[in-house]
Amino acid sequence: MENKKINVAIVGLGFGAEFIPIYKKHKNAEMYAICQRTKSKLDEVGDAFGIEKRYENYDDLLKDPNVDMVHINTPIPDHARQSIAALKAGKHVACTVPMATTVEECEEIVKLVEETGLTYMMMETVIYSREFLFVKEMYEKGDLGKIQFLRASHQQEMAGWPGYWEGLPPMHYATHCVGPVLALPGKYAEYVSCFGSGRIDEKLIPIYNSPFAVETCHIKLKDSDLSAEITRSLFNTARQYRESFDVYGSKKSFEWTLVEHEPSVIHTGETPERVSIPDYAHLLPEEIAGFTTGGVYDADDNQHLSFIQGAGHGGSHPHLVHEFLMALTEDRSPYPNAQQSANITCVGILAHESAMNGGELMKLPDFTVGR
Repeated sequence: MENKKINVAIVGLGFGAEFIPIYKKHKNAEMYAICQRTKSKLDEVGDAFGIEKRYENYDDLLKDPNVDMVHINTPIPDHARQSIAALKAGKHVACTVPMATTVEECEEIVKLVEETGLTYMMMETVIYSREFLFVKEMYEKGDLGKIQFLRASHQQEMAGWPGYWEGLPPMHYATHCVGPVLALPGKYAEYVSCFGSGRIDEKLIPIYNSPFAVETCHIKLKDSDLSAEITRSLFNTARQYRESFDVYGSKKSFEWTLVEHEPSVIHTGETPERVSIPDYAHLLPEEIAGFTTGGVYDADDNQHLSFIQGAGHGGSHPHLVHEFLMALTEDRSPYPNAQQSANITCVGILAHESAMNGGELMKLPDFTVGR
């Protein structure tokens, strides 16, 4: 596919519409089709961005031989089913987080990728955010020294979000904090232990049979002396929105700001220094570099809630698009590929299971662990 444009189909046009202009401007993409169940929304977006090929039915889209890849941005319960269907239809898959909601679904996706030779990438925003790229650069230059410990958190108030969010176990949506603690050292999770704490509203508990307001998990990294700690909360816990990670090294350590828009901190020994995180648009082709610092819509009131509340996801959207398209054009594996995505996702699934069983040690299945 090196010398041709990749025909892209975006599925789900809430958050998904944020990516349309990025694909339209990328030299290796043809923004070919969009898919949305609600015709009025489908036509609104199609007219706004000049996209003629429109599908209300996902199965009809998959029958279109001109579609090379699908970028799935639908509700969480649909991710695995739609990814599996796309792979079976011969399409490459980019999918928003999480990969799936069960270990079994993750395994089926990994097996299909192995069988078909197609490409799958979970579009995890934090590991392409400017904050992560800043710390990654420090690590690769040797400024951190030896990594000694990693910590991450994702705290968010989900009251009022669509129905399936209500009562969701915190760790079932954990990729934003699992991703960075695995991606920075380039390791897989080997096993986890997690504890629940506190209690959410009684009316929410029966939906998923999950009582915890907060879940905190320790992750043992495979083939490493490192462990990591992650914390998640979704309901009844007072905290400004925060997707964060901290990295403690032998030379320097990085701690995410406690309050949004304030500086992060680098510690050299016991000496702290407040730092402003630079943008990393210079890593991108010029035509899409501008998307690291703003939404794809001109008016703020048109931006999707996840973009506004997540502070633009750290400028990650064009980096994610570029990584996936380059993986296809260069015939290489993206990060995270199917196995890595399954490892990241299954940490959260198994962490909640551990919490429900009093912190029981849960081993990551073999299909998720690097061979």
